[in-house]
Formats: sequence, C-alpha cells, structure tokens
Amino acid sequence: MSNDQIDVEYLREHRDRVERPLYTLFQKYGHGSRRWFVLGIFASIGARFASLVPPVLLGVAIDAIFREEQDFDLPLIPREWLPTETPEQFWFVVGLMGVAMIGRAFLNFVRMSSLNLFSHRVKHEVRTATYQQMQRLDMEFFNEVQTGELMSILSNDTNRLEQFLDDMFGQAIQLSVLIVGITVVLFWFNWQLAMVTLVVVPIAAVFTYWFMRFVEERYSDVRESVGDLNSRLENNINGIQVIKASNTESYEDDRVEDHSYRYFRLDWLALRLNFIYRPGLQALTSLAFIATFVVGGIWILDGPPGPLSGELTEGTLVIFLLLTQRLVDPLAQMSNIIDRYEDANASLKRILGVMNLPVNIEDSPDAEPLDAVEGTVEFDDVTFAYDEEPVLEDIDFEVQPGETVGLVGPTGAGKTTIVKLLLRLYDTTAGAVRVDGHDVRDVTLSSLRTSMGYVGQDNFLFDGSVAENIKYGAFDATREEVVEAARRAQAHEFIENMPEGYDTEVGERGVKLSGGQRQRVAIARTILQHPEILVFDEATSAVDTETEMLIQRSIDDLAADRTTFIIAHRLSTVRDADRIFVIENGEIVERGTHDDLLAEDGLYANLWRIQAGEIGDLPEGFVERASKRVAQQGLDFD
Repeated sequence: MSNDQIDVEYLREHRDRVERPLYTLFQKYGHGSRRWFVLGIFASIGARFASLVPPVLLGVAIDAIFREEQDFDLPLIPREWLPTETPEQFWFVVGLMGVAMIGRAFLNFVRMSSLNLFSHRVKHEVRTATYQQMQRLDMEFFNEVQTGELMSILSNDTNRLEQFLDDMFGQAIQLSVLIVGITVVLFWFNWQLAMVTLVVVPIAAVFTYWFMRFVEERYSDVRESVGDLNSRLENNINGIQVIKASNTESYEDDRVEDHSYRYFRLDWLALRLNFIYRPGLQALTSLAFIATFVVGGIWILDGPPGPLSGELTEGTLVIFLLLTQRLVDPLAQMSNIIDRYEDANASLKRILGVMNLPVNIEDSPDAEPLDAVEGTVEFDDVTFAYDEEPVLEDIDFEVQPGETVGLVGPTGAGKTTIVKLLLRLYDTTAGAVRVDGHDVRDVTLSSLRTSMGYVGQDNFLFDGSVAENIKYGAFDATREEVVEAARRAQAHEFIENMPEGYDTEVGERGVKLSGGQRQRVAIARTILQHPEILVFDEATSAVDTETEMLIQRSIDDLAADRTTFIIAHRLSTVRDADRIFVIENGEIVERGTHDDLLAEDGLYANLWRIQAGEIGDLPEGFVERASKRVAQQGLDFD
C-alpha cells in the first residue's frame, strides 16, 4: 500500500464520521461575529424584496396611470397614503422606484460587508483551531500523513469554506427570498397565471436534488486529489537537491504530471455535471418565461384560455414577465451555489475530520507541574510496541542527576525510541518512565518538556535570523545572552563572520547554513533554554571531523552539570560517558563504561572495531547478525 493510500484511509476514517458539517461549523465557530451574520442575512432579504418593487410599480403604473383601466392601488400601502391625481401618482411611483433601487444598492453593500466580515473571521477561527489541533496530535499522526495534505487542509480547504460563506451563502438566501417573494407577488395579482409560471420551481427542485446526489462524492474525491498533488509537490521541492543529483527530473516530471492529471480528471468529472445542470436550469426558466408570455398574451387577446377564468391586464402581464425574467439568472446561478456548497462541504469534512482525530498524549485531569527538576531519570521495566510491533522490551535503568549516559547500538535497535518515551512523544505500552520519581504521565507536558533540551541529527531552523533561531523558546533573552550561548556552543566565530552577523537570515529550514553550523545554532538554542535534562540524538553524525570536535566541546561544556543522554553511532562521542547502554533488538544487552564494555568483548567491542577499521577481526556470527538486522530494518523507530 502506498503512502498516498495510507494518508487517504487514515483521514477518511475520521472524516466519514462527520455529520452535518455546516451545522457543526455554525455551532462551534463564529460566535463573536454572529451579529454580522444576522445583519447580512436581513440585508440579503431586504435587498431581494427591494428588487421586486420596480416591476410591481411598473405594472401598476401601466394599468392605473397610463391606461387608466383600474384604480391606483399598491400592495402593502394603505390607500389613504396614495395620491389621487395622475401626475402625483406618476411621481410617487418614480420616487418609490428610486428609493427601492437606492435601498437595494445600500442593502447589498451591507450584505457583502457583513457576510464577508463574518466569513473571514470564521475562516480565521477554523484555520487557527485546526492548526492548534494538529500541533497537539500524537506523533503517529505525523508519521502517517504527509505535509502537503496538511497544508491543503489549512490553506485550500479553509479558503473554499470562506468563498462559500462570502458569496454563495448570501446568494442562496437571496434566491430563497426571491422565490418566496415572487411567489407571493404573483399569487397576489393572479393566482391562475402564477400556477403556470411557477410550475418550473418543483421541477428545478427535483433536478437540483439529482445534481446534489451525484456531485457530492465527486467533490470529496477532488479535495483528496488536491491534497495528494500538494504532497507530491511539497516532497519534490524539499528533495530538489536529491532530484538534481540523481538526474531524475524527467521521472519526477512524470510523477507530478500523473498527480496533476488525476486532479484534472476528477475536477472535470465534477464540472461535467455542472455543465448539464446549469443549462438545464436555464432551459426550465426560459420555458417558464415563454409559457407565461404565451398564456398571458392569449388571455389578453382572446380571453382566458382553457380552464382559466377572470381578467388579465397588460400591466399584470408585464409584472409576470419581468418577475419571471428575474428568476432566470438566479435559478441559473443555482448550479454555482450547489457547486460551491458541495465543494465547501467536502472541504469542511476534511477540516472537521482532523478536528475529530483523537489526542492520546495529553495532560491527565490531575496532572501537576514538574517543579525544581534535579534530573533523576528512571525507566522501570518499560515495554513499547508500535502498531503491535515490539520496539522496546523490559528496559530498566536509573540515571542520577548530572550523570552522562550513552545509548549505542545498531540502527533500528530502539535508541531514539527511549528518548521519545522520556519526552513523552509516545506512552509506554507497559512499565513507567519517571523523572525525579514522578511518572511522566502524571505531570504536565509543558513542564516536562521545558525541563529537557533536545538536539537531533538534523535540527530544524525557522526562516529568520540567526539570533531569532537561537532565541526560539527563550524569546525574552537579551542579545548578550544570545551571544554568550553562541560562544558556549562554539558558534560565535562563524556567526560573526556572516554578512550581517547575528541578524543574517538563515533561509527556509536553515538552508543557508552548513550542517555543522545548524547543529551549533541548535545547541546554542538549547543552552539558552537552561534545561535540566539534555538529549543529543546523533548530534555529530552528519558533520566532518573538525566540526565534530567543536560540537563535542560544546556538548561537554553543556553536559557538565546536567543529566545527559547521548545517542551515537560514532562511539568516540560517548567514550567518556559515565555509563553506556548497548541496545540490540529493543533490549539493553550490555551496560558499563567504555573500558568495561571493551573488556567484555561483546557487541560494543565489535562496533568499536568497525569504527577503528578492524573489520577483519570481527567474528563471523556478528557479521551474520548485522546482515539480518539491516535486512529487517523497516520501522520508523530507532
């Protein structure tokens, strides 16, 4: 199964549980902006009613003022308010038309301003809440889901939600008001002709129901394909150096083209339904217009046709024709409304699917802060399995404050998993991890992780200046404190030689710095945070010998009075550790000092021989076990 399939299935499981996404949206978000939403709704209703006034006034004017076939009478206006003389009636109609048109323009301004403000605030709340939820999800989530998929949810999906709330939601309300308003007006003037005109509405409703049934699933597939495409693009951009060095541009061109074509094909399938739906609605509304004109024309010329009865005036027919024409474009826009609704619905399901993901690693209800940390660390018969695959088994040790411990062993043995459990990035399957006698599950995550400093093999630097990256996590530090931390990390000299010193921009992910420089900036950042427990995870494995020496000096200085865990493949890094634990297949198989372990002539001694270049002296059994270990490596844990 490909990573893309894992991504889709992992998120779809929670996405499918989302019911009534728009109802959930309004229930959870936008509470502080509801007044703008309500104002926008009322403005939408008012604007649509105002748009119905001119056709009604024109029809009344034709019959009462120009042809003088009936009394001057306007719906909803008391007769005593109406003028009695023809010129006054004419200017009264003109004035009402002007008020209605100006009022409609003003109400549309209020509608757009209010609904846009509401939608942008909701988008802000949803994006912020989704990001906050993502940050608190377990590491398992980030192992399963690609960055491009997450960026698609945070960016594309929230933008589509805002587009629907901005425009289409208001248009849907206006269309509903328009249909209700036109229905009331038409029935007011002639209920029989209204039945002819409005027969199109239930047919359009059935047609719309058909469209929604077919288009919903297609838009869900479109949104997933966008996430897949973004994941592929994000991967390729991050791996551009490997692509160029491997001369695989053509291969990646094809892969991006495949993902892009899948998005194009799914999007086109959804659009094809729209191409059927919108012209179909236009044909229906046009037939309603023609039917109204034919029946109304015959009625005026030859009397009521068929079962119809009564009188129909020219002014009333004008009202019907104008209002029927008013239905044509809005009903044709129904396809856009449904289109955007289904698009927003699919996006909202993706957003709420993330919001529904469980958070397993979180503070317990009675968690207490870990205060005045001394640095005692205890692993009490710890066992850990990932996806039912055992990673660690019966890990048992205690480290005293200020002690330096080395963790060594073959790749995939479980070394990094030990410190992940200490940082509580995962919880143990059995046993307990304790700091100063407190189970890490019983203390707050914030206080636990504040007490620890982590320096990995490939430390992430944020796009910003060197000083900003050193201050990260200690934002109130002064420039003097930043410089002192850099000195202790053996970084001050190279920083001073940069074009703008501590204000030099490091670029995205610290791309403008070498690997060794990034490591020393990360160590300076850790120094500035003053942690009581230090973790160095392969901190020197990717640098040259001279840089390793500088980094090792800074590590020794930093670890002098702190509990320190050093994970290393280069055994020279842990040679002076107080104790060394040798991990193999998730178990501690040897423990002691460097000299003790060499004297045991076990796994550690053989690893030392490899790094000393004494490969010919390795036992055959060790070589066979190493070959099997390499063949079985597959877990994301070390």
